[in-house]
Order: sequence, then C-alpha cells, then structure tokens
Amino acid sequence: MSEEQDTSGKTRPLMRYAAIIKVMSIGLLVLVLLIPASMISRLMRERQARRDSVIQEINQKWDGSQTITGPFLTIPYKSLYQKNKEFNKFQYIHILPETINITGQIDPQIRYRSLYEAVLYNTQLKIEGVFKIPTQNLPDIDTKNILWDKALFSLGITDMRGIQDTITVLFNEATYKANPGLVTPDIANSGVQCPITLSPTQKDHTFSLQLNLNGSEQLQFIPVGETTSVTLRSTWPSPSFNGAFLPVTRDISDKGFSAAWNVLHLNRNFPQAWDGNQHKVSDSSFGLKLLITADIYQKSIRLSKYALMFIVFTFSAFFLTEIINKKKVHPIQYLLIGLAVVLFYILLVSISEHLNFNIAYIISALAITTLITGYSKAILRSNLFAFTVCAILIILYAYLFIVIQLEDFALIMGSIGLFLVLTIIMYLTRKIDWYTLNKNETM
Repeated sequence: MSEEQDTSGKTRPLMRYAAIIKVMSIGLLVLVLLIPASMISRLMRERQARRDSVIQEINQKWDGSQTITGPFLTIPYKSLYQKNKEFNKFQYIHILPETINITGQIDPQIRYRSLYEAVLYNTQLKIEGVFKIPTQNLPDIDTKNILWDKALFSLGITDMRGIQDTITVLFNEATYKANPGLVTPDIANSGVQCPITLSPTQKDHTFSLQLNLNGSEQLQFIPVGETTSVTLRSTWPSPSFNGAFLPVTRDISDKGFSAAWNVLHLNRNFPQAWDGNQHKVSDSSFGLKLLITADIYQKSIRLSKYALMFIVFTFSAFFLTEIINKKKVHPIQYLLIGLAVVLFYILLVSISEHLNFNIAYIISALAITTLITGYSKAILRSNLFAFTVCAILIILYAYLFIVIQLEDFALIMGSIGLFLVLTIIMYLTRKIDWYTLNKNETM
C-alpha cells in the first residue's frame, strides 16, 4: 500500500499533512509564548518605575535638580501716575550682565535605598562677571521714574534647600549678604537677592560670589550674559551633556570629565534688558546629567524585544532535527523549551538587581543553555543533537550580548545576524524535498 489506511480501507487525510500541521502547531506555540514574554516585559517596566520612584524620593530628601539663573539686576520703577500724586505700584526692569564666567567642581555621591542607587552631588561654583547699564537701550521708560537706589542683585536657584553656605556678593568691591526670595518671578521662581548700591552713570559694575550647592542628577545653567562661559570638572565618569547648548570642549575618561561652554547672547531668544515678564529664559538652559550607566532595566527591556527571535530560532533547530534525523518532538516538549527560553529574562532581571549586569547575563544564559541542552539530550537521545543545540544557544546569547553592548550598531548587527541565520537554514535544508515529507509520513 502506498498510503496508510484505516479499517474501512480509506486513507487517513490528516496523515497526508502531518508536516504542515506540525509547522502550524509550532507557530501557534510561538504565539502562545508571546503572552508570558509580554508579561515579563511588563514586569521589567514595573520594576523600572519602582526604581524611578525610589530615586525620586531620595532626591527629594537630599535636594532636587538645580538650575542656576543669573545673576541679574532687578530695578523697580514707578509705572502709574494720576496728576501729581504717585500710586504705590511698581514694575521691574531686568538687566543681564555683559559677561559672566562660572567655574566649578562637582563632587558626586551615591546613595542607596534597598536595591536601588541614586547619584547626588555637591558643587562649588565661583560666579563672576561685569554689568553695564544700557541707559541708551532700556525699555520705553522715563529714566526719572527708575528707582536706582532700590536696585536688587538677584540669582535664581531652583531648589533652595541645596544652599549649604551663606552667599556673600562682592559688587563693585562692596560686600553684601544675600537673602532668600526674589521680589518678582519674572525671570526665576526662586532664588536669593540683596539690595545694592547702583549708579547708572558708572561704566562697569563688577561682581563675584561663591555658591556651595547640593543637588541631584542634573545641573543646569541659563545663559544670561552677553557672553556666558561655564567650566566644570568632576570625578564622575559618565556625564550626559544636554539642554540647548553642548560644550565647546570636553574631556571624558574613567577618572572623570571636564567641559566648557561658551554661549553668546545672539544664540538665545531674549535681550539684555526688558521690563516685566515679557521673556521666558528657561528654554535656553544647558548643562549635564550625571548618569548611572548600569541601567539594568533599560538593558533588560531592550533584550526582551529579542524574545520572539530566540523562540523561533530554538524551535527551528528542533524542527530541522525532526526533518533531517526523523526524530519526533512533541508539542508539549516544544512548549517546555519555549518557556525555558522566556525564563532567561526573569533570571536576568532578578540576578542583575544584586550582581553586575554582565555577570547576571552570563549566569542566566549558562543556566538556560544547560537546561535546554540536557532536556534535548534526554528527549532525543542524541549527543550530537544536544551538542548542536548547545552551540546554537551559545552563539545566540553571545550575539545578543554583543548587540546590547553596541547600542549604536544594534540595527545593522541585527540585520547581519538574521541574514546569516537565514543563510544557514537555507543551506541545511537545500536538499530536503518538502513535497515528499507528507508522503513519507503516510508510507
């Protein structure tokens, strides 16, 4: 007989399509395994959100991210009159410095809460520069209404809790003690200020001050000078420069970094003097963020995107073994193998919360490779196939590790890897007559 028949002499039709049914069942298992894979991705994001909330709590108890605005001069002027009687209503002119030079050292600190860590810092800043009163280019205000004797020297600071020492301002060689609070939120919402003696006829007004400030993660500056220069140094090895302007020079090594910015007033969208709240300066902020590069959750989430590829490649290896060596693998065995592949990501996250990410990756990959290799030898009773499965998994995990390290080249590495895998599969199956598989099943 050329075809297998049942007791009534009729050919059993399902046996004709055994290979097709097997491929469809494997495809269905792949789709089913996407459910636990997506649940694991959700778990990773939940752990990441938990980490972020803990870091935010640490930052709030220390001090938040800091943005330094200024210094700038705030000068009141009389805005309303009725006949010869003055109303007690004032508005404010804001004058920015001609030059401002900021130099500083950032000393980072790591604080821990349970499994999580946050980077905090203390910075010692020296701020100095020169004001020039633009008497010819002031807003359309009668200069006799400007109260020069009530001028204020202002400095915006985002989180006032971070101030560690008394701030003493040296203005025109006279010393002033800064007080908390700004008279108006036109430029900054919080900060310090002090009344100064200001003469509109004096050509240059020099200033300098020292600022001892605590903060967390980010340090930003707003370029209020006609020329703003900022130079920072730190022992932190992984800064992320951000904001509207990048440093003109920077040097980063394992021992720390140094960076310098130089911003002109032509680079931003507000003038050197105005009245009221006509301009918002926050869009021009620049600075840096102290990164913790070992972000295990971000790396794990990126890795989880390759779960489908791992499941498909592992199932393909077992399916090709069935075709080439005429050995049978039950769908339940496929399911168990797929669950082992998915389990890798849970192991990775749980171990990397306690150990270095790379070490956690090696331990997790080794555990899953050993599990699947031993299981494949047990169900197929073939040392050669077990060795082949082991080699495939080692190559896949090594390839994935390289991809996750080369973030900028992840796409091209992924494309090349898929091309090589497809080439190998096409080479191994080049002599298989797929039309005869169903017929052989029924012989």
